[in-house]
Formats: sequence, structure tokens, C-alpha cells
Amino acid sequence: MSSLVKGTLRGAALLPLAALGALGAAAQDAPSASEVSAYVDNSYLFLIGGLIVMFMAAGFCMLEAGLVRKKNAAMQSMKNVALFSVAGIMFWLTGYNLAYPGDATIAAWFPINFGIWSPSEDLATGYASASDWFFQMVFVATAASIVSGTVAERIKLWPFLIFTAVLTAIIYPAVVSWEWGGGALDAQFAFSDFAGSTLVHSTGGWAALVGAIIIGPRAGKFVNGEVHPMPGSNIPLAALGTFILWFGWFGFNGASQLAAGTFGDINAVAQIFANTNMAACGGVIAAMILTAVLYKGKVDATMAFNGAIGGLVSITAEPLMPSMGLSILIGAIGGVLVVLTVPLLDKFKIDDVVGAIPAHLVCGIWGTMIVPLSHGGGFGIDLEGGTPSYLGQFIGVLACGIFVSIASAIIWFALKATLGIRPSEEEELAGMDKSEVGLEAYPEFG
Repeated sequence: MSSLVKGTLRGAALLPLAALGALGAAAQDAPSASEVSAYVDNSYLFLIGGLIVMFMAAGFCMLEAGLVRKKNAAMQSMKNVALFSVAGIMFWLTGYNLAYPGDATIAAWFPINFGIWSPSEDLATGYASASDWFFQMVFVATAASIVSGTVAERIKLWPFLIFTAVLTAIIYPAVVSWEWGGGALDAQFAFSDFAGSTLVHSTGGWAALVGAIIIGPRAGKFVNGEVHPMPGSNIPLAALGTFILWFGWFGFNGASQLAAGTFGDINAVAQIFANTNMAACGGVIAAMILTAVLYKGKVDATMAFNGAIGGLVSITAEPLMPSMGLSILIGAIGGVLVVLTVPLLDKFKIDDVVGAIPAHLVCGIWGTMIVPLSHGGGFGIDLEGGTPSYLGQFIGVLACGIFVSIASAIIWFALKATLGIRPSEEEELAGMDKSEVGLEAYPEFG
């Protein structure tokens, strides 16, 4: 038998072994069914959670449209649609990469990873990258909506949208990078903010507070030392907005577990839903009882609405670890803080049209500071154990307040000195619908 024939027969005999070896190597490289399943489940959590959080934009829109006067309702509605659009574009252009910069930072405080975000599919990440981008994007729109409600009825459209662009492209992402992006608060102070009581809500609240101070109150709000109430145009609409926000918070907090592909993760998501709901309930009841006590038996509906939001913001920093009873208490204290802060703002002549500063800023601080209670944390910073401490939480709250206030003030003053941020008094008294939109929300009642 020739060597050629022998070689051919030997090769044919080895083919089955080679095929088995190739199949074995392919099996080693192929992802397991459990990995693929977890990837899909986690991605669905981001996508569905993001859709639910996006619906919060409608909640903010309805709440604000109901709490402004009818001559400003169209303007407020358009602002909410526009700010969501601006937030999406700016978070794509620079926001996401700044929020999650990796090592591209200065001393872990100032992210410098500027650049347009682009998707990358890798099973090792545990989720589709675009699902994470979408989920993070809808959060930044929430921060911008907080500002919108506070400075309503006396700010021009385009200056507001320019401020929104800077807030969502740079200010908010920088704050997020300190904790969720692994920056200084996370690495150096064991700061913990599960879903954003400080990173999202206080960021929007500080920007709103500074804006309200620089822009000033609405014409006629404070005259001769007296506060002149300016009731909203549509309380049922504001109630609808409150319920939509309440619903949206289940995505806001629940999907912040960031995983749903294991037994432990999906149970955590379920517990977060339950605690989030209980905190809102506590906020409503506490606000109703306190207003009844303070106002001779009258229950202020708008305080009850903001009590719900205050309770929700309060539990956002840690919605998993507290018991349901503690969640009710945390939310109830948030509701009390809302009721007590509103007249305090009036005393300082700070005009917050929808009560966003009490609900988002004050309750955001409260919710962040109470996190160590459910973790068993103390005052000293515990970097090795990573347990949240009261000192670490305070440093995070303080850092957010200082940075956002200074950055916001710079932008507000720059806009005031250039484009101008307020309409004329005549335009303001006539309503922003006429001067900025050219379309009235309720023309038959004009």
C-alpha cells in the first residue's frame, strides 16, 4: 500500500476524533443557557424599568400643568416634552460617558471622558448596553423636570432649555460619576444612594432652589410682607400626575437593583416594590394628618400629593434593606418635612410653584441621611466593609449641594446676563401661553 493511500486512510480514521475535539472546543466557548437567560432577564429589567420611568415624564407634566394657573398650562406642558428631548440628546452626546468614566477622571471628582456614547454587545457585561443607556437616560430627565416645576410661570422657554442642556450633559453626570460611576464618594467615603435620593432628586432640587432665588418670585406672589396664594388650575390633573409618578417609581427603584436573572435578585426587586409603595402611603397619610392639625381640620390636597412624592423620594436612597414598617416611617417623615418646608420657603420669599424643593431636595437629603439605619452603620466611615455611615452620607449630601449650587448659579447668572431669563412683567401677567407658546391650554375659559 502506497504511503499516499496509508495517509489518506489514517486521516479518514482521525476525522471523527477531530470533529469531537472541535465540538468540545465550541462547547467550551459557547455561553451557558443560564448566562444567556440572565443576560436577557437583566436587559428586560432595564428596558421595562426604563419605560416605566419614562412614564414619569408624563406624571411631572400632568402634576405641573395642574398646579400652574391656566394661563401657563400650555407652556408647562410643552416644557416637559421639550426637556425630555433635550435630556435624551445631551445624555447621548456627553452625559453617559461622563457618568461612567472609568479611570478618565481628575482625582475621582471630575470626569473627563467626553464623547458620544455608542453601544457594545458583550455577554460578559450581563445586559444589553443599550438597555442600560436607556434606563440611565430617563433618570436624567427626572432631574430636569424638578427644575421645571419650581421655576414655572416666570421663565422664558429657550433659556430654560439651555440650562437643561448643561444640567443633563455635565452637572448631573458629574454627580452620578461620584457614586454610580465608582468615583470619590463611592471609593473614599462608602457613600450609598441606591436609586438617587441625592444623585437625582437633590441634584434637581439644588438646581431648582438656586434658579428660584436668582430668577425671583412670580409677580404678585409676595407683596408688602404678605404671601398671596396662587392656586393651580386643575387639581384632578395634579392628582393624575401624582398617581403616574407613584407608578413610575416602581421602575425607578425596582430596576435600580440592576439585575433580575437570579432567585435573589428578583426577590429583591419585589421587596423594593413593596417598600416603595409603603413609603408613599406613609407620606400621604402623614401629610394629611399634619395639614389637618395645622389648618383647623382642612386637608390640603396639594400637600397630600407632595406627601406621596416626598415619601417616594425619601425611600429612594435605600428601598431594599428597610422593613415595611420602617419604610412607612421613612416615608411619613418625608411627608411631614414637605408640609413644614413649604411655609419656610414662603418666609424666605422663595417661590416654588409645585413644591418640588420640599419634596425632592429636602426629602432627598433626609432619605440619604437615614440609609445607615437599615444597614447597621455608625458615624465613622467603613471603607473595608463598605457599610454606609452617617459621616459618609453627609459628605455626599454636602458635596452634591456645593457643586450643583455653584455650577447652577454660574449658568443661571450667565443666561440672565445674556439672553435674559424672565419675560416682561406684562407678558408674565398675561401668561406664558400667549407670549411663549402662542396657544392657550384652555381657550374657552380665556
